[in-house]
This record gives sequence, C-alpha cells and structure tokens, in this order.
Amino acid sequence: MFGRNAFSNDSSYNIRNSRGNLMTLGLFRSKIVYRSLTVVFLFLVTLTVSAQWSSPQEEGGLPAYNAAPPPKGTKLPPIFPKSELWGADAQNAYQTHAYELAAKIPNVIHQQPCYCYCDRMGHNSLHSCFENTHGAQCATCLKELYYSYQQHQKGKTATQIRAGIVKGEWKQVDLQAAASIN
Repeated sequence: MFGRNAFSNDSSYNIRNSRGNLMTLGLFRSKIVYRSLTVVFLFLVTLTVSAQWSSPQEEGGLPAYNAAPPPKGTKLPPIFPKSELWGADAQNAYQTHAYELAAKIPNVIHQQPCYCYCDRMGHNSLHSCFENTHGAQCATCLKELYYSYQQHQKGKTATQIRAGIVKGEWKQVDLQAAASIN
C-alpha cells in the first residue's frame, strides 16, 4: 500500500506539475502574442500617421479644395497676420510677403488644392495653410500661393488657376524671386 500511495501521489504531482507548466507556457505564449500584436499595431499606426509627410510624387489624387467661392455672407477665417510671424517662420522675405498676398486673394486660394496634402491634417484648401504658420513652413504652400497670386494678376479665374496647379505649374516658382512680386 505504501508503494501504491507513493506512486499515486507521485503521478498526481506530475499531472499537476505538467498542467502548471502548460498553463505557464500558455500564458507566456499569450504574452508573446499580445506583445507582438501590440508592436505590429504600433508600427501600422506610425506608418499611417507618417504617410501624410511622404513625398507628393508618391501620392495620388487631387487634394481637398473648394470648387466655388464661399457663399455670400460667409466669412472665411482670417489669414494669419504677417506681423505674428517670427523665428523660422520669418527668416526669408518670401515667407512674410506670402501672407500679405494671401490676404489680398482669400477667395482665390480658398478654391485651390494644396499638394503638400495637408488636407490630411484637416485643411480644406490652400487658404487653410495661411490661417496659421503652416504656409510659412512649407515650400509647396508658398509656391502655390505665389503661383495663384501671379495668375490672378494676369486675370485668370480660380478654376483656371486650379488647372495650372493640378498640372504642376506652381513648381516653377522661384521663392527667392517671389519676394518682390506685387
């Protein structure tokens, strides 16, 4: 009887011990799976968020814009005052001058897309870029603004200007020379 009880106890110990090991192994595996899935999720979120900063050549489609001027009686948000630009936002004359010109043609730039794809940040047109300091920091926004202003001065409509922007004509703007545009 003694041997049988010893065997019986030993056998139940092995079963309990192997269950404990299996449970520990299962918990360990689930932690690894959980951590792996967390890392994959974080990688995908990071990739998605950083996609807005990828180069426009890799993008497809037309960025957001307004097809018509704002309805009568609707007031657009104000263009950020040039006097409020400072530091990196005002290092070059073309940065501050762009805000002066933007304030002269708000309805025109309201109808233009912005190929820096800032619509992913909530912008709805080129006008949005100049409602804050974003326009001063972005060569795409600046070039499109100067292009829009020059074309407007030539008598082109917002629709015609938009067609030129879509064709990429704004890329030819020299920002250093643009500071002297009136």
